[in-house]
Amino acid sequence: MERSCDTEDKLDPRRWAALVILLVGAFLPPLDFFIVNVALPSIREDFQASASTMQLIISGYATTYAVMLITGGRLGDLYGRRNVFLSGMVGFAAASALCGLAWSPSVLIAGRVLQGFAAAIMAPQALASINAIFPDHEKSKALSFYALTFGVASMVGLFLGGALIALDIYGLGWRSIFLINLPVIATAAPLAFFILRETRSEHPSKLDLGGALLIALALFALIAPLIEGREQGWPIWLLLMLAASPLLFLLFWRHERHLEAAGGDPILAPSLLDVPGLKRGLTAALFFYALAAFWLVFSVYEQSGLGRTPFGAGLAILPAAVGFVLGPFASERILRVFGRHSAAVGMGLQSVGLFATAAMISSGHAQFLFPALFLIGMGQGIALPNLLKSVVQRVDRRQSGLASGLVNSMLQIGGAFAVAIVGGLFFAILGSATDVMSVSKAYSIAAIAIAICLLIAGWLSVGSASNAEVHR
Repeated sequence: MERSCDTEDKLDPRRWAALVILLVGAFLPPLDFFIVNVALPSIREDFQASASTMQLIISGYATTYAVMLITGGRLGDLYGRRNVFLSGMVGFAAASALCGLAWSPSVLIAGRVLQGFAAAIMAPQALASINAIFPDHEKSKALSFYALTFGVASMVGLFLGGALIALDIYGLGWRSIFLINLPVIATAAPLAFFILRETRSEHPSKLDLGGALLIALALFALIAPLIEGREQGWPIWLLLMLAASPLLFLLFWRHERHLEAAGGDPILAPSLLDVPGLKRGLTAALFFYALAAFWLVFSVYEQSGLGRTPFGAGLAILPAAVGFVLGPFASERILRVFGRHSAAVGMGLQSVGLFATAAMISSGHAQFLFPALFLIGMGQGIALPNLLKSVVQRVDRRQSGLASGLVNSMLQIGGAFAVAIVGGLFFAILGSATDVMSVSKAYSIAAIAIAICLLIAGWLSVGSASNAEVHR
C-alpha cells in the first residue's frame, strides 16, 4: 500500500514530468560506472597509481552500491521517496565533487565509495516512485523508459568519458567525468523538489543496519585482499582479513536468521532462499555480471596496448553499448521463441562475442572487432531483463520488491568480484609490460575467463527456470 499527499484515485498531472526527473536519478549510477572505465588509464598515469587502485575505483563503487541497495529502498518507504531521492542526489553530487577534486588515489577511492553509497540511496526511489505515481495502464510504458535508461547510460558513459577527457575542459582532464554530475544535479534537484510527489509505504519494512554492516565487512574482507594481495606481496594482515571473511559471512547469516525468526525485516530473508530455483537464479546473477571486468580490461587494451586516446577507446567500445541499447527491444521476441532459455541465449551470445574478441585480438585482427563487440552488448541487453524476470517471478508478489533488490545486489557483488578476480588475473599476466603483444595476451585470457563465467551463468539460469515454481 502507498500513502501520498494526493488521494489514491487522483492521477498526478505532473507524472510524466516527474518521470524525467526520476530517470535522471536512475541514469547517473550506471553512467558513473561506465564513464570511469574509459578514464582509468588516464587516472593511472596522472597519479602513477597501481593496478589495484584501478580495480578499487570500480569495485569500491560496485560493492557499496550492492550492500546498501535494499537498505536504500527501505529508507524511501520509511521517510518518503522524494525526500530520500533528493538526499541521495545531493550526496551523489558531493561525492562526485570529492572524486573530481581528489588529490590522491586514496581520496578518489573514498569518493567512489561515497558515490556508491549515495547511488544506493537515490536509485531505488526512482523505480518505487514510478510504481506509486503511475496508474496500471501507464505503468508498462513508464517502466520501459526506465529499462531503456540503463542501456543509454552505458552508451553515453563510454562516449562521454572519452569525449570529456579529449576536450580537456579548463585543463581538468579525467576529473571532468565526475564534475559533469554537478550541473546535472544542480538542475535536477530543484525540479525534483517542486515536481515530485511525496510517496511512502503504509507498512514500511524496518532497517536492518546490523545486517548491512556485517555484509559490508564480509565483502570488504574478501574483496580487498583479492585486489591488494598480489601487489602487496600477501602480508599477514591481508591473509587475516581473507581468513576472517567466512566468519563474517557466517555471522551475517546467523543475524539474518535470528532477525527473521524474531519477526524483523532482514536484508536477506533466509526463508526466501527456500523458493525452488531462487538460489540458482541468484548464483546465475553473480556469475552474469562478470562482464563488469570486460569494460576495464578492454579499455586498458585499447589505450595501453593500441595507444588510443580515451576518446578513441570510447568509440571502440561503442558497438557493445549500442547492442546493449538494442538488446531489450529483441528481448520479448527471444522470450516467445526460447521461453525459459531466453536469458541463457543472451549469455551464449555474449560468450561467443567474447571468444571472438579473444581470437581476433590474439591473432592481430583487432580491426574486425565491431560485430563481436555488438554481439556482447546485444547479448547483455537480451539476458539482463530475462534473468531479472525469471528470478523475480519465482516468488510471491508480496516479496517481489525484496527479490528484485536482492538480485540487483547480487549483480553488483558479481561485478565487484569480477573486477577483483578477472582484473587481478589480467594485471598479473600483464605485469609491467606495455607492448601490444603482452596486453593482447592478457586481454584474451581475461576475455575467455569472462566468457566461461557467462556460460556458467547461462547453465544456472536454465536450471533455475526449469526447477522453479512460479508463485503468483
